[in-house]
Parts: sequence; structure tokens; C-alpha cells
Amino acid sequence: MPVKIRLSRKGRRKKPYYHIVIADARAPRDGKFIENIGFYNPNTVPATIEIDREKAYEWLMKGAQPTNTAKAIMKFKGVYYRKHLMRGVAKGALSEEKATEMYNAWIEAKEAKIAARVEETKKKKAEFWKMVSGEIQAVKPKADKEAGDAFRETEVTEGGEATEEAAPEAPAAKAVAPEAPAPEAPEPTPTPEPEAKEPEPAPVVEEKVEAAAPTPEPASEVKPDDLTKIEGIGPAIAKLLGAAGVITFSDLAAKSADDVKAVLTEAGSRFQMHDPSTWGKQADMAAKGEWDALKKWQDELDGGKPAASSEEE
Repeated sequence: MPVKIRLSRKGRRKKPYYHIVIADARAPRDGKFIENIGFYNPNTVPATIEIDREKAYEWLMKGAQPTNTAKAIMKFKGVYYRKHLMRGVAKGALSEEKATEMYNAWIEAKEAKIAARVEETKKKKAEFWKMVSGEIQAVKPKADKEAGDAFRETEVTEGGEATEEAAPEAPAAKAVAPEAPAPEAPEPTPTPEPEAKEPEPAPVVEEKVEAAAPTPEPASEVKPDDLTKIEGIGPAIAKLLGAAGVITFSDLAAKSADDVKAVLTEAGSRFQMHDPSTWGKQADMAAKGEWDALKKWQDELDGGKPAASSEEE
């Protein structure tokens, strides 16, 4: 009976997780199996992998053939490294005690690296949500008070050189000369007083009212588009993209699929399973007003992804 180490799909639509099972190669993918040896959840960052290394090694040495994904998981968890060491023991290249010591050291280093990655992901996720909620404020640069005081104490001369402002000097006391006696003025002769005339009315000056200069109209704000019209984008993802500065179809069309995927990955396991590979082209068609062609293409998509038959894991 041909035996395979494969994945058995579980979970709901668009949020799968898998059991690592030993099954007959003729059995359906999610059908009857011989033994369950592990668990694989790709919805977390990093992916959660739990596997019984002893049972996986025993079945591998018995001749069970793993699928490509199961083989990658077993290499990641060190099952194939143990097989490599045991082959060296069989050839006499090293002792079994030395092989066991090397294997345990490798496992410890690998687990420590995975734990560090988990802590780093938690920290990045916390910082991302603080940024989205507005709890982290940008640091404003403080004005250099000493530089401002020094600037106010300097004065730019005509030649362009800055000189220190000198304190105003007190005006020098002027010598007061003795006043000479004024000559006696002759007595004025009486002159006839002129007749009083009525004052003429002052001419009325018309004031010119200058037309007020037209005030410039404020620049119109960019109106956000409804990104939920893109197949695969819901209200929650649209809110995430808006927080990242993507509010119009043109903004989304200018972003690469990798940039959008990075935003989804930072938001956590709830969003990282979405595939944004077609969002940019959809947004470009929406920005150009090609709604009929976009609607026809969206009917062929499956959750924003090209429709394709499920393949064996």
C-alpha cells in the first residue's frame, strides 16, 4: 500500500488550516487517514507549525513519500536534518551521541529564532495599530533658544557682515554759550484790521473705493473613492488602505501588489490571506471609467483572485 505524508484541509472558506496526516495515496485529500502527526496554520505571522518529529522520522524511514509542502515543513522542523545525521552514523562518519548532540543544538537554535520572530511580529503589530489609532504623535523639533537669542543680538551691516549691536551711547553734553542780550525792537505801528470774511466751504473730495482683490479659492480636497467596488476589498480593508494613504482608485493603481500585501500583512492574520494581485488593474480600470469591462472581468474572479481549480497541497 503506497503511503503519503500530506496535508488535510480544515477550517472555513478563505481561512484554512491543515492537519499533517499519514494517509493512503489513493484516499481523497480530506478523506480517511492512518495517523495525524501534526498541525499547520498559515494564517499567523509567522506560520504556526506543530509536528511530532519522532513519528514523522519513523514514517519517513519506513518509505512514506511526503508531498512538496509536507517535505518543506519537515525540513523546516529538522526531520530531514536528523535523517542526514543518521545516515552519517550508519556510514561511521560520526557517533550516535555526537549526532544526537548536533541535532538537539540545531533544534534549540531554530526554536529560539522562531520565538524571536514571534516577538518581533507582535511589536510591529502593536506599533501599527498605535499609528492607525493616532496614539503615536510626530515629534516636533524644539526651537534652539540660544541660537534665537544670538540672532536677535546681531545686526546685519550694509556690507552683509553680522556685527554685535552696540549699546546706545549717551548724547554728549553740549556747551551752553551765554545768551547775548536781545536788541530792543521798535514799537510796531498800528495797522488797520481787515474785514472778516465768511469762510468758504471746503471742496468735497470724492473718495475712490478700490475694489477688493478677489480672495483665492481654497484648493479642493481630493474626494476619496469607494474602494469596496474593487473585487476582494471590503470595508475593513478599505479602512486599512485609507490609513496607509490609499484613498482613490488612482492611488491603488499606483501601488504595487507587494506594497499592498505588506499593508495587509502588518494588519495581522485577519487580512494577510487576501491576494491583491488584481487590485491594481481593477483600480486602473475604475479610474479610467471602464466600468462595463471591469464588471465583466470581476464576474470571472474569485474573491479578487483569478479562478483556478484547487490543487493538491
